[in-house]
Amino acid sequence: MAKTPSFTCTACGAKHNKWSGRCDACGEWNSIIEEKPLSAGPASKSLGMRRGHPVPLTNLSTEETPPPRTHSGMGELDRVLGGGLVPASAILVGGDPGIGKSTLLLQAAARFAQAGLKTIYVSGEEASAQVRMRAQRLGLADAPVQLAAETNLRDILTTLEAEKPRLAIIDSIQTMWADNVDSAPGSVSQVRAAAHELTTFAKRNGVSVILVGHVTKDGQIAGPRVVEHMVDTVLYFEGERGHQFRILRAVKNRFGPADEIGVFEMTGGGLAEVLNPSALFLSERGQPSPGSVVFSGIEGTRPVLVEFQALVAPSPHSQPRRSVVGWDGGRLNMILAVLEARCGIPFAGLDVYLNVAGGMKVNEPAADLAVAAALLSAREDAALPAETVVFGEISLSGALRPVGQTENRLKEAQKLGFSAAIAPSGGKTAENAPKGMQVNQMGDLTAFVGEVFGAG
Repeated sequence: MAKTPSFTCTACGAKHNKWSGRCDACGEWNSIIEEKPLSAGPASKSLGMRRGHPVPLTNLSTEETPPPRTHSGMGELDRVLGGGLVPASAILVGGDPGIGKSTLLLQAAARFAQAGLKTIYVSGEEASAQVRMRAQRLGLADAPVQLAAETNLRDILTTLEAEKPRLAIIDSIQTMWADNVDSAPGSVSQVRAAAHELTTFAKRNGVSVILVGHVTKDGQIAGPRVVEHMVDTVLYFEGERGHQFRILRAVKNRFGPADEIGVFEMTGGGLAEVLNPSALFLSERGQPSPGSVVFSGIEGTRPVLVEFQALVAPSPHSQPRRSVVGWDGGRLNMILAVLEARCGIPFAGLDVYLNVAGGMKVNEPAADLAVAAALLSAREDAALPAETVVFGEISLSGALRPVGQTENRLKEAQKLGFSAAIAPSGGKTAENAPKGMQVNQMGDLTAFVGEVFGAG
């Protein structure tokens, strides 16, 4: 009996019985493709036809030795990995084209190889000569890394079984081609099959595998989301092309904290580690100016200070513009609505532009108060004191909610020369303040507007 064809959305992974121009689940256009079944084989036969083997069971009190880790010598990379590379782990790295993924992984491959790990770098996008040229440009020509340029998954797995490396880097998963899957490279079936085979190989042979993934226009890793569930760690390499800073962010990590970041600077000799990101993000900050506010945030386990810049100007259009870089546009609209509804400060007829300096992307709600301060500073044309940092979450009622790790935020601010902070009242903010740091606590947004800007 012929099998009914299946259609899958490449954006959200939803299944469809027939092709259509738009996915009913996510609303994406032209994202549905036909997914042909895997070739028939023993694995595709019904599991009820043969008896399996008993699986050994343990209990929750069983003690196991933590997995050993290998340090690359790149502190920022080791931090994001949770303390180093774990054997038999599968890592997926995504990022925009040209952001520096291949450069980062070639440098990492050289460092791990120099640390004693037998490393194989497989490129499906470039010839071996191109990879060697990049290595020479980065000063890594003498690193004991073995190269291969291949896209046939069967040949790659056979080579890895024969060579027995401890680290294999596949650049990229979208270029891999499994000959037992009847579809083109980069399709949902091919990506899923290749990721499954490589992840299974990593677990069975104790080999760490790093997969490079392309991203869609929305910044998500292309292909089925099941690939992100297969692997142990998902890293995103992000940054603005106009800035030299690059952020390596962990969004999933079975061996360490998620949301941890590593900061790099793109130089002529490759990616250089940034040991003090706060100082680097604030390095180009000049004298206090309207619309400029320093936010003390937390990324993973690390406190990071960044500058929010806002510009408010009369709009010549009937529909004012709301432009955001580095923050959530929906949350900006919420802050504007709260300022108008709770504080009586309208932004109707005004264009609003918000930017996080340095190409950093901020996700935590603790930045609400800093954004509100930047907007009010730009609207009232009044600069905040240069030695002040701001943080706090704003509720829809206009109340200011305390945020976590206050002590770390204040210590990082004091280390960089800030002597005052504006924070929500409540919790142990005043008790956690380091000596010499003046903390001005506010209960709600109306009090903040009245005390800092003399309005409300």
